Order: sequence, then C-alpha cells, then structure tokens
Amino acid sequence: MPLPCGQPRQQYREWTVDVDGAQLAVFEQGNPDGPVVILVHGWPDTHHLWDGVVPSLLESFRVITYDTRGHGQSTSRGTVAEMRIEQLADDFLVVVDSVRADRPVHVLAHDWGSVQVWDAVCRPGADRTIASFTSISGPSLHHMGRWMNSRLAARTPTALWQWFTQVISGMYTLFFMSGILSRTFFRVFGRRYLWSLFLRIVERIDREDIHLSETFTDDMVSGLRIYRANIFRTVLFPHDRFTSVPIQLLIPTRDPAVRPASFSDIDRWTADVDIHRVKSGHWLPFKYPALVASAATAFIDKHSAKE
Repeated sequence: MPLPCGQPRQQYREWTVDVDGAQLAVFEQGNPDGPVVILVHGWPDTHHLWDGVVPSLLESFRVITYDTRGHGQSTSRGTVAEMRIEQLADDFLVVVDSVRADRPVHVLAHDWGSVQVWDAVCRPGADRTIASFTSISGPSLHHMGRWMNSRLAARTPTALWQWFTQVISGMYTLFFMSGILSRTFFRVFGRRYLWSLFLRIVERIDREDIHLSETFTDDMVSGLRIYRANIFRTVLFPHDRFTSVPIQLLIPTRDPAVRPASFSDIDRWTADVDIHRVKSGHWLPFKYPALVASAATAFIDKHSAKE
C-alpha cells in the first residue's frame, strides 16, 4: 500500500561489524533520509532498552541501535581488558563508521552506554563525527573522579556531604567487581522476571514498559566485566577530558547510583551543555520513553539546524 503523501518510507535492516575480537549486532529503522541518531545502552541491557523510545523517533530520524560488546547478539573475547572504556568507545566509533552517514551523527545513551560515549566525544576532532550527545545517568568517569577530588579539596560541609553520598551510592560496584562471587549471584538470581519485579517495585515502572532480552542473564553476568575494567583505574586516577560536542544531560533526580550533584562541574569540561532534571529513577528510558524521545528530538533538531 502506498504511503500517504509526506510520510517518510520506513526501513529495517541489520548487520554486524567486526572490531577487535568482537562482532557487534547493529539494527537500523526509521526514515532513511533523516538525520542519524545512534542509541547506546548500558548494563545489564541490550538494544531492547530503547524499544519504548524508538517508535517516537522513526518518522524523523534514521535510528541505529546496537548491542554492545558481550551483550545480546554481540560477541566478545570474554576478557576483562576488552571492556575498558577506551575499547567500548572504539567499538562505538566503528559502528558510527559502518552507518556511512553523510554528516555527523547524533547520539542518545544511557548508563554505561553514556560512559563510553563520553570517552568518544572527548577525543580530538569528535565534533567532526558527532553532532550532539544526549546523556542519561552515565557520567564520564574522568569527570566523576575530578569532581570527587574537588569535593574533598573544598572541605566544606556541603562538598564533603556530596562526596560521601556519592561514595555510598557507588558502594554496590565493589560487589559487582568481586569476580566469582558476583558472577555466581547473578547467574542464580539474574532472571528476567526478578529484574522486572525489581524495576516495578524500586523504579515504579509499568510491566509493559520493561523490555529485556532473551539473553538477559548472560548479559548481566558478562557485563560485570565493565566494572572491574574501569572503576578504580579511571575514578581514582582521572584525567582532564574536554569536549566541543554539544551535550544534553537528562539527570534523574532519584537515581540511586549517580547523584545529581556529581554533574555540578560539567561546565568545566563542555563548551555547550543543556541540563534537564527529571523526577525519575535510573531507568528513565523505561519509565518515561516519550519524554526521552521528545528531549532527544528537540536537541537534535536544534543542532541539525546548525549543520
């Protein structure tokens, strides 16, 4: 049946890219003539994290999702070292290249997906490849480390309280880095129905808005390597990382893992940043997919107009 006049043609295709010992599964939907937006998930998700967000983007954008290394349909070598943020950022840039866009792409990312994209946007010349970046619940670990050092150096009651509460919020990562203990725990208890129940109780997300892969337990266990590969060596030994890529931060004010205050120094590292606080927990793409899509669309439109 012919599409109505003015209705963009929708398409769906998938492919894999080979990068440093992994095959990454990439999926494309949407308007083939629209600006490219790449969506990057975090732990313990796959590209299905965006299932509630993508439908609102299809008419205007060429939408690319993919499973990061060791998650979903993507493979990995099974090592800890390959989960370093630098490697995951390299993976992301290979996916960008595989899209063969004729102009810089836009990015929307969550959790560890955001962390790895921060590494990419802080590389020299990133603005020639990336037109904008909307980040949810995933700071640059280098920025986080610098922020924590600045809180200790300030020695004011407010600064020290901010440092303390972020440390407490991040204590769970010590268990995640415990190796065989955490892997065994999540192999036994990392079931889709239990995680769905957790999200429904803690984050108050409706059951129908939770999208988990069939490979969920394997993804949860595989993804634990990200914590072991990155937390100590970056947060404890941070570097100055700047970006000229326009940044939009969607900051959930009830995020139990990343305190909103930890973004208070973001102007030090960015040339162009918009900040929006949302009353939500960590899994904003599940909780308010329409809000995420709307905010990303407005930011992309704003910066597409400058191209």
